[in-house]
Amino acid sequence: MAFDYKKEYKEFYMPKNKPSIIKVPKMNYIAIRGKGNPNDENGEYKKTIGALYAIAFTIRMSHKTSHKIKGFFEYVVPPLEGFWWQDGQMGNIDYNNKDNMSFISMIRLPDFVTKEDFNWAIEEATKKKKQDFSKVEFLSYEEGICVQCMHVGSYDDEPKTIHLMHEYIKEIGYELDINDIRLHHEIYLSDPRKCAVNNLKTVIRHPIKK
Repeated sequence: MAFDYKKEYKEFYMPKNKPSIIKVPKMNYIAIRGKGNPNDENGEYKKTIGALYAIAFTIRMSHKTSHKIKGFFEYVVPPLEGFWWQDGQMGNIDYNNKDNMSFISMIRLPDFVTKEDFNWAIEEATKKKKQDFSKVEFLSYEEGICVQCMHVGSYDDEPKTIHLMHEYIKEIGYELDINDIRLHHEIYLSDPRKCAVNNLKTVIRHPIKK
């Protein structure tokens, strides 16, 4: 059976629907940076998703090509994630004004995938799909200490869950630490094309400090 990151690392992908503290280690991702309303069907965000999955699946299928990745094992491509922010509002996202949002869309890479493997995947996907993947980058990131919670429901209702998270950290002696480097983080466990809005599951994670 293929290795599934959501099942093997439940502490990162399957938190309860009440806030908890977690220390997130350094992880590698394929990522694309952009701006704009994520709900715009013809916007930049929607276009990044297809590019990310194209590279993610090229890497996953590499063991069936001439490119052999050292340490490869069968795995399920991890879920889509995203860092989000708005200029001048690092700690608070205005959900009623999404046109000025900035993001880093990303998918986690298995630890055995190197920068060289990533570069090969970019070249391979560009050649086979005849598309430009120059905006896709290899991103290493260590989140550190964070508060997280499972949010169930519409993305527009996230402020309710975020409020619970912020109240929780105050109670236990932490404070929010969102800045230019440490950002609002979402992990999408549901496909909005196949799931009712009320059942969408999203992990929300915020950086904190004592």
